[in-house]
Amino acid sequence: METKSNSATNTQKIARNLISNLKSGTVIALFGDLGSGKTTFTQGIGQKLGLKRITSPTYTIMREYQIKNHPSIQKLFHVDLYRFKTISRDTLLDLQEIWSDPQNLVVIEWSEKIDKFLPQNTTKVFFEIINENKRKITIEK
Repeated sequence: METKSNSATNTQKIARNLISNLKSGTVIALFGDLGSGKTTFTQGIGQKLGLKRITSPTYTIMREYQIKNHPSIQKLFHVDLYRFKTISRDTLLDLQEIWSDPQNLVVIEWSEKIDKFLPQNTTKVFFEIINENKRKITIEK
């Protein structure tokens, strides 16, 4: 599915619509350049799950959020691989352990760094900057 977004609010709405159709145990892999809307998209996912605030985990690498209002998703893990030049085996094993738990929803920014290791049921979201306010968002399930 390909769509266009003209604002951060619209990008968040697209994310909320996507999460409405996903099950727990899902990995959402985000691909795109710096400033293309990946964190904004993740904020929309958080909104749908009842979270008030999602911030970029660029410096912490990963943030974990408890989900209280969803029947099957217990935790949202927001991962940002921007700072990694290469992914260590230990980091990859940690991620695999997290996404193997069916009660977790895992959103990974800069997924191109681990694309070949992502599970088969991964939903991939590609962001392309068209201009200052407009983005092309392509979702592959």
